[in-house]
Amino acid sequence: MLLVLLIMIAGIITGVFIHHKPALIKVNDQLISVAIYVLLFLLGVSVGLNKTIIQNIGTLGFQALIITLGAVTGSVLVSWLIYKAFFQGKQNINTQDEE
Repeated sequence: MLLVLLIMIAGIITGVFIHHKPALIKVNDQLISVAIYVLLFLLGVSVGLNKTIIQNIGTLGFQALIITLGAVTGSVLVSWLIYKAFFQGKQNINTQDEE
């Protein structure tokens, strides 16, 4: 756990120093995308190697679909509520100031 925290802190410090360098930010974004693709591929390999998961893919797939739909629906609903509660009134105030 300490290693994870140290890596995160090193990343934050690096971000502070490169935040005014658009070329490095673009490279960072591309590296993040590549890292995510590699992690997804490795996750797929792990799933493919697990015979229990492969044998029950139909049941697990349906459960995953239900969980995903619930998570997405909940996220959208909570985001909408937060927007209504904290940001919608401020937009109306800003547009009145401009008039």
